[in-house]
Amino acid sequence: MSIDVNNESGREIDERAILDIARYALARMRIHPLSELSVIAVDSEAMEQLHRQWMDLPGPTDVMSFPMDELRPPAKDDEEPPQGLLGDIVLCPDVAEKQGAEAATKHSMDEELRLLTVHGVLHLLGYDHETPAERAEMFGLQAAIVDGWRAERGLDGPSPAPTTT
Repeated sequence: MSIDVNNESGREIDERAILDIARYALARMRIHPLSELSVIAVDSEAMEQLHRQWMDLPGPTDVMSFPMDELRPPAKDDEEPPQGLLGDIVLCPDVAEKQGAEAATKHSMDEELRLLTVHGVLHLLGYDHETPAERAEMFGLQAAIVDGWRAERGLDGPSPAPTTT
């Protein structure tokens, strides 16, 4: 799996953990091991510009996903996954820090960035949360992936509750 993590945010972030959880999420979703992903952390101003340009919404947001080849997980266990470019995930540590501090289960910026990385991966794979059913599916899968990653690394407790909208 080729995953690039670039920090252009001016903030200190745990790039290694972002890379690790992205790799874990893609393996768990059975994405071809030669597929490519880019994760970029940006400051609030850059995220606000992207948010306005692509979503026509004001202010910075926590995560945005830009799919390339529109890869999807294989429908069957014995089906060969397609290889390709997944796309880009853009994270905003400034927003992540605020969300983590305001969450019901308060957590660090780095924990929020890991959660947002998984959220971004799922968006790249076609998951969304527009309807209650979609939200339940996506956020359930997101929690299962983060919890699985945490358990494999011996981290205590469940994953942080979803804070993205």
